[in-house]
Amino acid sequence: MKKNAFIIAVLLIWTVRLSAQMKPTAGNWNTWFIPSGKAYRLPPPPTNHKEEIKQVLEIQQNMTPVSLQQIEYWNAGDPSYRWQHIMADAWMDDALNNGILANMLLSVATYDAMVAAWDTKYTYHLPRPFKANKKIKLFALNPDSPSYPCEHSVAAGVAVTIIGHFFPTLADSMNLLATQAMASRVAAGVAYPSDTRAGFELGKKIAEKEIAYTKGFLNNQPWDGKKPDKPGLWNGNFAMLPYAGNSKTIVLEKGDQFRPGPPPDFAKDMAELKNFKQTTSSKSNALYFNGQSVWGDLLDKKIFEYNIHLNPPRAARMYALAAIGTYDGFVSAWDAKYTYWGIRPNQYDTTYQGLLKAPPFPGYPSGHAAISGVMCGIYSYLFPAEKAFFEEKAKDGAESRFHAGIHFRTDNDVALVLGKNVAAAIVQKAKMDGADSGIVRIR
Repeated sequence: MKKNAFIIAVLLIWTVRLSAQMKPTAGNWNTWFIPSGKAYRLPPPPTNHKEEIKQVLEIQQNMTPVSLQQIEYWNAGDPSYRWQHIMADAWMDDALNNGILANMLLSVATYDAMVAAWDTKYTYHLPRPFKANKKIKLFALNPDSPSYPCEHSVAAGVAVTIIGHFFPTLADSMNLLATQAMASRVAAGVAYPSDTRAGFELGKKIAEKEIAYTKGFLNNQPWDGKKPDKPGLWNGNFAMLPYAGNSKTIVLEKGDQFRPGPPPDFAKDMAELKNFKQTTSSKSNALYFNGQSVWGDLLDKKIFEYNIHLNPPRAARMYALAAIGTYDGFVSAWDAKYTYWGIRPNQYDTTYQGLLKAPPFPGYPSGHAAISGVMCGIYSYLFPAEKAFFEEKAKDGAESRFHAGIHFRTDNDVALVLGKNVAAAIVQKAKMDGADSGIVRIR
């Protein structure tokens, strides 16, 4: 028994090391919305960096506390870490829900652009400035990859383009942040100014291409007011995104690929909900999953715990898979919601009042539970040794909607299965992208 535990521990260590290890071959990984990384290979970098070395040295000689703070800020996490959090705040406030598409595009375009950047990096093998000149100091973690193009600038170019496109009022702020991010890499001694310019333009070019490619994917046309007039169905006065289930999916053939069967009569579910006695724990669970980016924060945590933030292409791949899961999972849940118009508890029994206010769309199946199922499946693939933990977290996420009094348990149980089916399809495709080569997986 002890021997088996030791072997598992050793494999875990090697899993972490191999996942964090930089892979020169990442430039060959399959991309999503561009033909390949090679198709966006940049021309060669400048052959003489004498003047740029002078610029870097001058910047470092005039370093201020603010400069050092900017280096620390942008060096935290992988290149897209800060942009992921900006997007998380922005898209949740998007009334038309273009945000679900924007969120997916930020992560997927960043991944595609990182693959392209790695193709260029390992074509030219340009040494970092601090390695090229001993007078240049290193003010950040030592990046285990060539200098050209700057990967942080690639992420900035993608983010500025996508966030600015979907949220125009943020465009000026995003450009300012991108300028700070790029300057921080030069000041840190890990990129030449030409590296940052090239990286930014590469990220911008790929983001523009992918915005055009996905135009019209999301069906968010306003509600025409039509709804079934049969008794026992959801009967709100405003239906949010009733056609989103018809949106174009990324991995699934269509939103109805894993559509569950029709809901039952909810008499037993209603009785169970009315007899449920709230506790401090159940209230906390309901509020926690309702008000937090639980799965996004969890992915950040695991990326840090496994040191994958040191491996930009692999971190970008994880964010992309999670974002695709969120998008396809959302479309799948909304397909079923507006196929069946499943009633909410407060409409089934008008004397019942849940802990939280019911959202303006049908209940069956639960969107929260569906996304929990998706994330459980994808995270279990990415971090297989922690599958049991993700399973428990998904159950908590689904149960939170029962605790909130806005879903029947049937809504949640069915949605978990739906989400896991969506995840399985995404994982199947992910296994073919070339990124798993050399990674030890524990089942």
